[in-house]
Amino acid sequence: MERRFPRTVGTLEEVFALVSEFASAEGLGGDVAFKIKLAIEEVFVNMIRHGTGESDILIRLGRDGNRLAVTLTDFDVEAFDPTKAEAYDTGQPLERRPIGRLGIHLVRKMVDDMIYRYEDRQSSVTLIKDLGKTDVQD
Repeated sequence: MERRFPRTVGTLEEVFALVSEFASAEGLGGDVAFKIKLAIEEVFVNMIRHGTGESDILIRLGRDGNRLAVTLTDFDVEAFDPTKAEAYDTGQPLERRPIGRLGIHLVRKMVDDMIYRYEDRQSSVTLIKDLGKTDVQD
């Protein structure tokens, strides 16, 4: 399932509706849908805020057995690899924590893998969720 969305925060409800439609069609539980929505929201908003493109953002959702893959593609943009973002230290006191990077930290907690690709001015972030894996809370 895939759809293109205008690069505005106002389209997030439409993005969430797509995820809900996909989750329903695939028989995914509410916990999985929530985590995927949260992860997509963070990546989508980062593409809007930090990307240089003007075209729509493509979101593609797919499932292969217990493997859920969500790919967000931004067109005609400079490269920015969120997988290389420095780890966020949640053990630091709030006043010592850096501004930014918390969203990427949350994405990493919601999914099992994040893959970045950049080619021909197209930036893609693929989020992988192993549906057969039991989540460990930390």
